[in-house]
Amino acid sequence: MTAPHPFVIFMREAIALARRGRWRAAPNPTVGAVLVRDGQVVARGYHTACGMPHAEVECLRDATANGVDPAACTLVVTLEPCNHHGKTPPCSQAVLAAGIRHVVVGMADPNPVARGGAEFLRQHGVRVDMGERGMGVCEQDCRDLVADFVTWKKTDLPYVILKLASTLDGRIATRTGHSQWISCAASRRRVHAIRAGAGHAGGAVLVGGGTLFADNPLLTARCGDFSDAFPVAPQGGCPNVDDAAAPRRQPLAVAVTSRMDEVAARAGALVLLQQRAADAIFWTTEAAAASPAADTVRATGARVWGLPSLNGTQSTGGTGLDLRAGLARLRSEAGCLYVLCEGGGQLGLALLEAGLVHEFELHLAPKVLGDNAARPLFDGRAPLRMDDALGLRVAATATSDEDLVITLRPKA
Repeated sequence: MTAPHPFVIFMREAIALARRGRWRAAPNPTVGAVLVRDGQVVARGYHTACGMPHAEVECLRDATANGVDPAACTLVVTLEPCNHHGKTPPCSQAVLAAGIRHVVVGMADPNPVARGGAEFLRQHGVRVDMGERGMGVCEQDCRDLVADFVTWKKTDLPYVILKLASTLDGRIATRTGHSQWISCAASRRRVHAIRAGAGHAGGAVLVGGGTLFADNPLLTARCGDFSDAFPVAPQGGCPNVDDAAAPRRQPLAVAVTSRMDEVAARAGALVLLQQRAADAIFWTTEAAAASPAADTVRATGARVWGLPSLNGTQSTGGTGLDLRAGLARLRSEAGCLYVLCEGGGQLGLALLEAGLVHEFELHLAPKVLGDNAARPLFDGRAPLRMDDALGLRVAATATSDEDLVITLRPKA
C-alpha cells in the first residue's frame, strides 16, 4: 500500500480554507493555500472574492503580517498558481518573488488561459510537487472544489446542485403527500444557506409544478448568511461566515410546469407571483407559453419560457421539456451561475438521467415510514438489471444535527 503524501494533511487544510470562498469567488475558482515550515502551518490564505487577490497572495500577506519568511517555507495550494495577467497579476511571479523554493499543488489549472504556473516555476528553479502520479496531491478533492468553475469554462450551463431529503427507507412524503418536516431544523437552515450563496452568485432555485402547487413556496433564502465551508458545513448549517453584512441578492425562482392555466388561475394566491414576480421564471411547453394563460402570468411581471419538447422521452414533472435548453437559457439570458434544484424526486430524476446534476446533496433523516405507498425519493424508471442503475460517487459526508448529509457527484 502506497504511503500517503507527506503534505496531505496540509493540503486538506488548504481545501477547507478554499471552501470559505465559495459563492463570493464566482465566477473564479475557489482556491486555498497554506505556508508550511517545520511541520506547522504558519500562514493561510484563500480567494475571498472575485477581483480580490488570489489565495497565494493572501497567504503571502498573512505571512508578512505574522513575521514569517516565505522563503523558508513550502507553499501548499489547491490549484496550480496562475500564470497570466487578469484582474490580478500572475501568482506564479508572486511565488517566485517571495523566494519560495518548494510548491505542492493539488491539481493543474483547467483554464488554458491561466495555466502554466507550474512550468514557469520549474523553469526558475522551484521544485513543484504534484504527487506520485503528477496529477496533484488530493487531486480528486481539489477537482471537486473547482467543479463549478470547470462547468462554467467547458459548458454553457450553470452549475446544478440537486438537494433532496428523505427518510431512511427513501421516502420524501407520506402517502397523503405530507412532508413537513423530514429533515431537522439544522438541515433546513443549511438549505437556506445554500440558497443565500446561490443568490449571492446570481443563481436560481428550481422546483417542479407539484412542489409549486402543493407548497406555494416563496423560494427565498431566509437564513441570514451562507456557510463558508459548504458542502461540509458545521452542525447548524449557517454560521461561520466572514462578513455577515455582505450585500446579497435573492436567487431567481424557476418553476417547471405544463399547467399554465392553473398558474394563471391561482396567480392571486401564489406567493411567488404576489411577492416576487419579477424574480419568477416559468418553464413550460412552447404551446403553453403562447397561450392567454401565459400572458396572464406575464402581466404579473414574471417570465414564461417555452422550452422544446424531448419528443416523447422520459417526462419532467409531466412536461417532457428539454431541461438542458432551459438551463442554458438561464446561464445566457439571466446570468445564472448556480441552480439549486429542490423541486421533488421526479424533476430530480429527470436531471440525473439527463446528466445535468453536478452535485447532489441528500439529507438523510433517521426516520422510517415503512409504507410502500409513501412517496419515494425517485420514481419513474423500470430497469431490469442493476447495471442499469444510475451511478454516483460519494464525495463527502457530514452530520447536520440529527441528519446525515451525503454529497454525491457524477462518477466521471
